Amino acid sequence: MDTMTAMTERNTAAVNSPATGTVREPTARNRATHHLLGGLRLALGWVFLWAFLDKMFGLGFATEAKNAWIDGGSPTEGFLGFGAAGPFQGFYNSFAGAAWADWLFMIGLAAIGTALMLGIGVRVAAAAGGLMLVLMWTAVLPPENNPFMDDHLVYAGLLALLAVTNAGGTWGLGRTWARLPVVQRFGWLR
Repeated sequence: MDTMTAMTERNTAAVNSPATGTVREPTARNRATHHLLGGLRLALGWVFLWAFLDKMFGLGFATEAKNAWIDGGSPTEGFLGFGAAGPFQGFYNSFAGAAWADWLFMIGLAAIGTALMLGIGVRVAAAAGGLMLVLMWTAVLPPENNPFMDDHLVYAGLLALLAVTNAGGTWGLGRTWARLPVVQRFGWLR
C-alpha cells in the first residue's frame, strides 16, 4: 500500500469517527441491517394494515364478509367478547362491540399500518402499536402456548427496535420526513 492510500484511509477513518459526530460510510453489514429492518418494518406494517382491511371489508380471512365493519359488524366484539380470557376478561368483555372501542381500534390499525408502510412517524406508530399489542396480550392471559410469551409481545419488541433504529429511511419516506421542520423540532415525530 502506498503512503497516499494509507493517509487517505487514516484521514477518512478520523473524519468519520463517532467522536466527531459525523456519519460513517455504510459497511456491507450496516446496509444489510438497514435492509432487514426496512423489510421487517414493511412486514409489520402490512400485518396492521391487513387486519384493518380484513375487518373493514370482511375479506374472509379473520373476518367473514357478513361481519365486515362497513356492513355493520363490530371489529372488537368477537375478540373482546369471546376471545378474552384470564384476569382481565371482565374488563375487556365490558366494552366489546362498543362504538368508541371499534373506532379507536380501526383508526389505530389503519394509522399504525400506514405509518409503518410509508416509514413516517415510526416512533409514534411504534408507541401506539406497542400499546395496542400489549393490551391485546393482556386480553388473552395466560397465552395459549406459553406461560407468558406470545407473538403480541414479540411484535411489540420489534416495534421498539424499529423506533430506536429510525427504520423508516430504508424503503420508506423516513429520510424525507425527518427533514421536515416540525419533525426536526419534535424528534418524537420521526
